[in-house]
Amino acid sequence: MEVRVNGSPFAVIMRTPGADRDLAAGFLLAEDVIRNSGEIGAVFDGADTAAEARGNTINVTVLGDAVARLDVRLGDRRQVMMTASCGLCGRRTIESLQARVSAVAGAWTVGAEVIASLPDRLRAAQAVFASTGGLHAAGLFDRSGALVESAEDVGRHNAVDKIVGRTLLADRHPLDQCLLLVSGRTSFELVQKALLAGLPLVAAVSAPSSLAVELAEESGITLCGFVRGAAFNIYTHGERIR
Repeated sequence: MEVRVNGSPFAVIMRTPGADRDLAAGFLLAEDVIRNSGEIGAVFDGADTAAEARGNTINVTVLGDAVARLDVRLGDRRQVMMTASCGLCGRRTIESLQARVSAVAGAWTVGAEVIASLPDRLRAAQAVFASTGGLHAAGLFDRSGALVESAEDVGRHNAVDKIVGRTLLADRHPLDQCLLLVSGRTSFELVQKALLAGLPLVAAVSAPSSLAVELAEESGITLCGFVRGAAFNIYTHGERIR
């Protein structure tokens, strides 16, 4: 899918089709083009010519300070294709990915049994995974463990962007009363996406990277891994887990 911003090509994202508007909005938040819903003018499907593939182009218009940020990002980006597994391809250095938000809020606790229940609750919402066995997923939950939003995609990053973008377009940020569960590993980029959305707790069914642990520690995010059955690991800010 090609993402165009204010008429200029910005990125090509390898993704599973569906929730493309959400994906584009979440991706642009993660890329620091937009910082809130008020900076989005419109998000719509469409291509400039009939020869271009229909359904694989998303046009976004941005407003206010986002216009200046867009110019900077277009100048900084390397011209590469964003793969479904890559969260760093469009930036030159890891240092340039340092989040503009220093820490999350969320002075609440949640029972360990709630964390342990999340994978089964998310799996029940994974219709495409049930058919193919080939997609990742992300789920947004409230503090009782009820599923609020879910998304599936061939890439974990895309699934999270779809949820973040959907809630951003609905003007529901920050997500400081919610929990995020992702299938697979937790990378630095996924923790950064959670930070930008204001999510205080991130859990995953597999391991985090060391850089993900460092960012979670610095930004006040509770990071859990290997959430399988009744057990899981807590890597950072365990004070939120009862």
